[in-house]
Amino acid sequence: MTSPRVLVVDDEADLRELLEITLVRMGLDVDSAETLREARAFLAQNDYGLILTDMRLPDGLGLELVQEVNASNKSTPIAVVTAYGSAENAVVALKAGAFDYVSKPVVLDDLRVMVQSALRLSAPATQSGSPAAAGTASRLIGESAVMQSLRNQIERLARSMAPIAITGESGSGKELVAREIHARSSRAGKPFIAVNCGAIPEALMEAEFFGYRKGAFTGAADERDGFFHAANGGTLMLDEVADLPLAMQVKLLRAIQERRVRKIGATSEEPVDVRIISATHQNLAQCVETGKFRQDLFYRLNVIELSVPPLRERLDDLGVLVNGMLARLAGAGQQAALGPQVLETLSTYSFPGNVRELENVLERALAFANDGVIEVGDLSLKGARLAERPAPVAEAVAAPVQAAMAPQAAPAPMSASGPAELPSNLPDYLEQVEREIILRALTQTQFNRTQAALLLGISFRQLRYQMQKLNIQEPEG
Repeated sequence: MTSPRVLVVDDEADLRELLEITLVRMGLDVDSAETLREARAFLAQNDYGLILTDMRLPDGLGLELVQEVNASNKSTPIAVVTAYGSAENAVVALKAGAFDYVSKPVVLDDLRVMVQSALRLSAPATQSGSPAAAGTASRLIGESAVMQSLRNQIERLARSMAPIAITGESGSGKELVAREIHARSSRAGKPFIAVNCGAIPEALMEAEFFGYRKGAFTGAADERDGFFHAANGGTLMLDEVADLPLAMQVKLLRAIQERRVRKIGATSEEPVDVRIISATHQNLAQCVETGKFRQDLFYRLNVIELSVPPLRERLDDLGVLVNGMLARLAGAGQQAALGPQVLETLSTYSFPGNVRELENVLERALAFANDGVIEVGDLSLKGARLAERPAPVAEAVAAPVQAAMAPQAAPAPMSASGPAELPSNLPDYLEQVEREIILRALTQTQFNRTQAALLLGISFRQLRYQMQKLNIQEPEG
């Protein structure tokens, strides 16, 4: 098997030589170019596993090469070399489609890590070390237009190291999207660490993110790694990032820019290799305007923005979502299914809690369902319109039962001498009346308990409770 080939584009002879030597020692074949013109000539003749270009070249900018490679529909990762402290240039390059960047003076360990990650990405899907998710089905199910677009975006973004800011309403599946990006990237075999920034006490944040040395503070009995160390080589997801206090935002910005962290109590920084994905249901741009969120950190995190659609914009996917959730909720050897008109009723609901709320609704309904079949009355949705019954059925059920209920449910008439005589055992009499009314409703609906509950004006759960209390059994056969 031939070694992967790398194209180095830089007009500084000393740096170009350093990069060549480092790459050759990694077992790679290397071509070198001093200008954009020479680089284009090499690209016309060869395929490369990685292109590494300086930002400033004698006859143009490295960004031009980034854009040309991406426009050519080649899957070649291209990384840029930026001047020290020029974080803005790095962000611009990532936005233009660069895979990653390294800063001058080049730290060789960082360069090797980046090169290995890029070569894993460019390797054929069948080759060992390629992304774990190559050829596998997406975890994001649904065939609506918005979901197809989302999956297409994820495929593209998974090939980059650029920080991604995922936006979307609570419960829409932001963490699932982040996991999908990780699973389809060259980092798939490394850790994925999700952190809820709003759930960490402010006093513990630095220790949780960066770790600490033994004896660094009272109670630090052992050395401990932080989130950055735990995610090293993989992906770190910062969920609800808008909840970070300003003091922590400063420290986080430095860690992201320098790719180094310092444990509490340590005297030196340690390199970390993580891809940052942030998520929030808040509007980060508005948080910046109000002074709640640092503009420089926003600029650093929001290199690429990815929006997750709410459930109400993808109701075409409701059926396949429900089927998948029921299969998961039912467990091995158990049944879980929807009764008549349940899906139609669900489709009339706005789901302010999105996919998470849908799963909670189904889990609750399944707990109330008989024999694993969820009926409309099991849903307990406020604001959903009950699916309309066909007119002939409604009339056939409602009219006879309401007529039968009226004379028995009415209070005894008053006479001139006082009230009419009441039964000697009133509780038994009322129970008998209630039993007869429920039986009439069940008979008229052929023991369809959902329709009987609607007819009687009570919930499905109330009807089931009354049937158990009155020992009303569904006839066999």
